[in-house]
Amino acid sequence: MASVSDRQVIKALKKVKEPTSGKNIVGLGMIDGLVVRDGNVGFSIEVDPQRGTELEPMRKAAEEAVRALKGVVSVTAVLTAESSGASPRPSPQAGPPPGPPQPAPEPRKAIAPGIKSIIAIASGKGGVGKSTTTVNLALALAAGGASVGILDADVFGPSMPRMLGITGQPTTRGNILTPMENYGLKVMSMGFLVDEDTPMIWRGPMVMGALEQMLRDVEWGELDIMLIDMPPGTGDAQLTIAQKVPLAGAVIVSTPQDIALLDARRGLNMFRKVEVPVFGIIENMSTFFCPNCGHESHIFSHGGARLEAERLGIDFLGEIPLVIEIRETSDSGRPIVVSNSASPHAKAYMAIAEKISAKLASGSHARAAPKIVIQ
Repeated sequence: MASVSDRQVIKALKKVKEPTSGKNIVGLGMIDGLVVRDGNVGFSIEVDPQRGTELEPMRKAAEEAVRALKGVVSVTAVLTAESSGASPRPSPQAGPPPGPPQPAPEPRKAIAPGIKSIIAIASGKGGVGKSTTTVNLALALAAGGASVGILDADVFGPSMPRMLGITGQPTTRGNILTPMENYGLKVMSMGFLVDEDTPMIWRGPMVMGALEQMLRDVEWGELDIMLIDMPPGTGDAQLTIAQKVPLAGAVIVSTPQDIALLDARRGLNMFRKVEVPVFGIIENMSTFFCPNCGHESHIFSHGGARLEAERLGIDFLGEIPLVIEIRETSDSGRPIVVSNSASPHAKAYMAIAEKISAKLASGSHARAAPKIVIQ
């Protein structure tokens, strides 16, 4: 199937009218940040922030106009205002004053209503094994009898397709995507929608829109637990998830060295500011055992995450060693919890999963709606 082109998308968007002026949104210069990659289309519509609710039907009309094009796999359109410090875009005016106020747009579908508990697996920096930890914890939770899903929220570096050995693209039912599955897990990732080597050159609002769409417009069904493999850092994507997703809690993954713990601390404090309970911290790549002689080495130091947990007053959930088998099984799409469940490394993941399950069962994670605290 031939992929859609930028020119086709622009032509389709010219059919969408700004309701006050009656002019098309392309001619008014409202379209920004258009990206078309392998049938996946994203763009933002710049509007006066005070008209966001009023113009939601226009945003939906723009998505529908592009979605109707042959070769389109997915569409993400977001309303955005110009950057702070700039004058807001004036409302286009033409002809007589507008008629009576339009009825409010229909409320958007609730995010993942069939999922009982959503947990963010996060780190302050990349390269600490967060995605490997997410996959093996999900499989360990499923082995304990829970129905589990994974949302790969790292739009710029999706790794779930490779780690779970899943290929192909999700099917659609109308505007709803069907998640991919393997090892009993339901999974959604941007990696299913673009080629593995394709860079995602998206602006912040488009990333946030894509994350919402992967939660709201996916047929997740009934799940006991969803793990969100968070992108590294504490930027827009992380804050969007913390604000808009009803997180039951967060788990921080770090290696033991000081620089990684510093970044992990930032991640933990971000969740505290938005009132998301932090279930605890995991020390990954904790100890290296030589496969030839069995000698124990602390390549990234050892015990730093445990000490940091004590200092910050949170639980230390456990440590995972640095072993070749964990890396090899993840790269091959057969994570160690399913490929060698009797190994001590798989049992380490299972022990951590039991602690997370206990926290969910205790109900201590209940919280009010998330909000940002500005100091």
